[in-house]
Amino acid sequence: MKYLSVSEVSKKWNISERRVRSLLVEGRIKGAIKVSKSWLIPENASKPSDARNTYQFDEVEAEETANVDFKTYLKRYPNEKGYFGKYGGAYLPKELEKAFQEIYDAYLTICKSSDFISDLRRIRKYYQGRPTPIYYCRRLSESLGKVQIYLKREDLNYTGSHKPNHTMGEGLLAKYLGKKKLIAETGAGSHGTAVATAAAYYGLECDIYMGETDIKKQAPNVARMKILGAHVIPVKEGAGTLKEAVDAAFSAYLKEYKTALYCIGSAVGPHPFPLMIRDFQSIIGIEAREQFLEMTGELPDVVVACVGGGSNSIGMFAPFLADPVKIIGVEPMGKGTAVGQNAASVTFGKEGIMHGFNSLMLQDENGNPAPVYSVASGLDYPAVGPEHAFLHDLNRVTYDSVTDDEAIDAFFKLCRLEGIIPALESAHAVAYAIKLAKKMHHGSILVNLSGRGDKDLDYVIANYGEKYGIK
Repeated sequence: MKYLSVSEVSKKWNISERRVRSLLVEGRIKGAIKVSKSWLIPENASKPSDARNTYQFDEVEAEETANVDFKTYLKRYPNEKGYFGKYGGAYLPKELEKAFQEIYDAYLTICKSSDFISDLRRIRKYYQGRPTPIYYCRRLSESLGKVQIYLKREDLNYTGSHKPNHTMGEGLLAKYLGKKKLIAETGAGSHGTAVATAAAYYGLECDIYMGETDIKKQAPNVARMKILGAHVIPVKEGAGTLKEAVDAAFSAYLKEYKTALYCIGSAVGPHPFPLMIRDFQSIIGIEAREQFLEMTGELPDVVVACVGGGSNSIGMFAPFLADPVKIIGVEPMGKGTAVGQNAASVTFGKEGIMHGFNSLMLQDENGNPAPVYSVASGLDYPAVGPEHAFLHDLNRVTYDSVTDDEAIDAFFKLCRLEGIIPALESAHAVAYAIKLAKKMHHGSILVNLSGRGDKDLDYVIANYGEKYGIK
């Protein structure tokens, strides 16, 4: 029997030496023996499959998806290559393949580690202020009829949104990998602020790429990022919004991947980011499910969240997938149905590849990403996370939309009936809940209020203030 070293197996299996040693410690490489401090691995040993996945397959055919068991769903999806059915994967330049494999190996190594979990729990409790509460909207509910509306208050999470749920985890991963810098894109500025916060907390450098259009709309968050020590880099190309910021951040990461970690801001991007973001953000739904049961003695009838790339929504939805609960993702219809007037990727998108992953994407006549628009800067992205595309195909999650005007009206309703100022992104979910409540005779709706609206005040007052009596 010929034996190989850890280094030789690392090259043969195209995974990091750290990951090989982790598999050895877990006893998952058959026939391996330890001699003194070194490992010897049989030449014919098989590479173990990803321990997360009970079942391995490259693509799920349509007839199979109809029978998905949501009790085991989170262990089965994505598969080892990062696919949710036909969506997902990692479409990368050759130079980045090793970097993303390193991230995946490191994440698999530490995500079940008691030290990592303990650190993350401590940060969430004592730094982020979790758990965030559920709030019953009494006056809003009474104004609509007999349907009861509740909010999961992610606006009370530190920095004012759900974003630190994953950026603090990504920062912890960066420290484990020995990286010196965090690179990120941002649209509304909430993700950029959360990355800048994580960088300051962990003592890392930070570069944030942001479109010029969004910089003008989101001045308060730009100021916060700079105060926290981040370098905010304006992106002038194209429409100067989120897509262009992602393009620029990817280009920068391509040059600095050896010393930096790219903190993707939503449940998008190449594998393993949709997986990691879902895992980190699932704390929202885990808390909400327990809190709602404790508060009411039952599960909500409907769970609602806004969907751009899809991080807050996948975090809210995942823990409810196996429950008898209707789940609705709300996309931005913007100013209308024409190309360039909205960012409703599930509603109007076609299968396509951008930013390293395959999903539903808004496309122009040449098959390229189409121009998009939303009053909410965090929603104006031309694709949706691959897991959302898959859940849509499975008919487990319903995707619908609201317009700018509906979102703005809901923004002011929540302000004036409940004293809560929502982010414009979150106002889309509130708007849909209001519309739905008018149609339902009774029941309960749980809305993920993914962020607070401080960042949007100047823009809302300048553009809609007069209509709502603000002079």
